Amino acid sequence: MKKFMLLTALVLASTLLSACATTTGSSTPAIDGILQNKELVVGTSGSQPPFSMTTKDGKLIGFDIDLARAMADSIGVTLSLKTMPFDQLLPALQAGNLDLVISGLTITPARNLGVAFVGPYFISGKSVLTKLDTIAAIEDASEINTPGMTLTALQGSTSQEFIETATPEATFIPARDYDEAVDLVLKDTVKAMVADYPICIISVFRHPESGLISMIRPLSFEPLGIALPKGDPLFVNWAENFLNTYQGTGRLDELKEVWFGDASWVEQLP
Repeated sequence: MKKFMLLTALVLASTLLSACATTTGSSTPAIDGILQNKELVVGTSGSQPPFSMTTKDGKLIGFDIDLARAMADSIGVTLSLKTMPFDQLLPALQAGNLDLVISGLTITPARNLGVAFVGPYFISGKSVLTKLDTIAAIEDASEINTPGMTLTALQGSTSQEFIETATPEATFIPARDYDEAVDLVLKDTVKAMVADYPICIISVFRHPESGLISMIRPLSFEPLGIALPKGDPLFVNWAENFLNTYQGTGRLDELKEVWFGDASWVEQLP
């Protein structure tokens, strides 16, 4: 019996030592690739002001862009931005074509099954953009849940999910980006756009003579996060520590003030 117990103990000890050795020597594919290539490849839509947007001369600017640049600077690598339609961002990340995604992306349980999330770095909520002469005020989602209501939202977004869940009686018309969605409202093709409230409010500033109006009170709770590949705990841990430090030192609040406290940058947009 004593020999059996001793043998069992030796086997357990060997297993634990082997596991520790495997953990200690394990690699982190994302970080290894970033350091080797000396670049951080970040995916964004480039069409979600003020989070990411493209200026008249083709330059990418915005809250998310500055956050991505700060992440690249923190490890001394070049930032490489890849723009693509919003609904293609997470598939590109899962396929290994991106290191991470920062694009006004709401953290949801369904998305979290396929990718890891760090954050939130911003708390948003759904709002409605419409024309003053179409709808004077909307205080509840039920007020737009009618058969005669036509609504648009970014394809593949939580705004689309919101419309389909909260307003099943309305007709949904998807948009590839927010420029197209706002244009649908301006041309009266749809009666309203559902989007995160900063995007709705900025749209009012961008078109001051068009009679656009946006709700102020959000209709939902939307925590925005940074999406990373699953299965790479060290990369996730690094991103968590970066965000905690960036927030703790007050730099995240400074960034919010730049992009949400002043809308002068609107003049740079087409």
